[in-house]
Amino acid sequence: MKNKKEIHFPVLNVKMVDIDKVVANDYNPNKVAPPEMKLLKHSIEEDGYTQPIVTYYDKDNDHYIVVDGFHRYRCAKEYFHLKEIPIVTIDKDLSNRMASTIRHNRARGTHQIVDMSKIVIDLSESGWSDEQISKHLGMELDEIIRLKQISGLKEAFSNHIFSKSWENFEDTLKKTT
Repeated sequence: MKNKKEIHFPVLNVKMVDIDKVVANDYNPNKVAPPEMKLLKHSIEEDGYTQPIVTYYDKDNDHYIVVDGFHRYRCAKEYFHLKEIPIVTIDKDLSNRMASTIRHNRARGTHQIVDMSKIVIDLSESGWSDEQISKHLGMELDEIIRLKQISGLKEAFSNHIFSKSWENFEDTLKKTT
C-alpha cells in the first residue's frame, strides 16, 4: 500500500482581511474574457462569495499575495468596492505557489456540450425563457439555440420566438406564383 499524503484543509481557516492588504501575483497566465468576467460578477451578485481567495502571506511586506481567485478579488475591488474579502492562506515557496496557481486554473475543467445542452433544455422545460437562461448562465442567445439544436428535441424550440425574417417555404412559393 502506498503512503498516503496528509491532506490539509486551509478552507477551514477562512478569514476576512482588508482588501488593501491583498495584491495580485505577477505570474498568473489566466485571463478572463469580458463575457466571463460579467458572468463572474453576476454569479457573485446572485450567490455571494462562495469561495475564498487563496493567498500567501508575505510577512516582509505585510500583505497577502493572490494564488487563486484573482478575478474574484478583482470583482470585489473594481465592481463591489468591498472593504474586506474572504481569504485562506497557504504557506509555500514561490515555485510551489506558481504550480498551485496553474493547478487551480487547470482543475476547473470545461463544460461538456451535451451536458450543457441538457441543462439548457431542463431550464427551458422548467419555464425559463431564453433571456433568463442567457442572463443567469452568461450565454449569448445564439449559443442557447445551438445547445437546444444539439438535443434534437423540437420541444426545445416550442417557446422560442423566431425573427420575422423566417417564412414558411410554401407561403413564399404562393407569393411568387
